Amino acid sequence: MDNELEEIRKRKFQELKKKYMIRGNKMDVNTLDIPIKITDADFEENIKKYKTIVIDCWAPWCGPCRIVAPVIDELAKEMAGKIVFGKLNVDENPIISGNLQIMSIPTMLVYKDGNLVDRLVGAYPKEELKKKLEIYE
Repeated sequence: MDNELEEIRKRKFQELKKKYMIRGNKMDVNTLDIPIKITDADFEENIKKYKTIVIDCWAPWCGPCRIVAPVIDELAKEMAGKIVFGKLNVDENPIISGNLQIMSIPTMLVYKDGNLVDRLVGAYPKEELKKKLEIYE
């Protein structure tokens, strides 16, 4: 039984490693090409962990948030290695959203070197959002 569990762990690790490999480079936390889930518990850790991270503050009931979600997914792929994207569900994480005074969603928080450098409120078209974020690469 223990050997079987160990084999499953190894196989899952290899699958995850492949998932986060980008163009044959070694796995690097800053080259994530999918948005990561951010919570109250790991918010501080994530803003310090990544050189530049954009956190999409959203809720499942928010229409504009659902419009922006695929844009965030696309930008995460296109800007991988330059900017990491995260998603913070404001309904599930009231502490951070309250501390940051998130009053409207979607709100995108841009952190560079652990510091909040920009706050973008509203649903931006992809090209406009990309242009606003490129200055933080």
